[in-house]
Amino acid sequence: MAGVPRLPGCALCEADGGDVVWRDDALRVILPDEPDYPGFVRVVWNAHAAEMTDLSSRERERLMAAVWTAERVVRERLNPDKVNVASLGNLVAHVHWHVIPRWRDDRHFPAPIWGAPAQGRDDSTARRRDAVRSRVPGLREALARALQEAESAA
Repeated sequence: MAGVPRLPGCALCEADGGDVVWRDDALRVILPDEPDYPGFVRVVWNAHAAEMTDLSSRERERLMAAVWTAERVVRERLNPDKVNVASLGNLVAHVHWHVIPRWRDDRHFPAPIWGAPAQGRDDSTARRRDAVRSRVPGLREALARALQEAESAA
């Protein structure tokens, strides 16, 4: 992350947090390793900023443009039943957003993925995971292309 100070002990300074799909000086878009949720996307602000209001209006607009681009591409490429968009940065001082494709037969639906899993869905979760995982390379390519196009248009 050129130009962004890295702080020792900060998980999102010391590591990317997943497979980097796209990056610029301000933010990065990654596919984190969430085994039951392939297609999960995280948009991370590179600099230390704990809350959205720590960012300028322009920075917030830039960040959210990437979030909305990620949501759109996830919907187009994976056709989930629902997309959860959440900011839950409780442990790191980097504003970041989660874009999570959800299906009615996933391990946690309709609850958040961080809650207790529903019972009796191991088989459907495995089938869904395998089906979606095979589409992640196409998602990755489409997401990188869409983010680059959005950056060029800005």
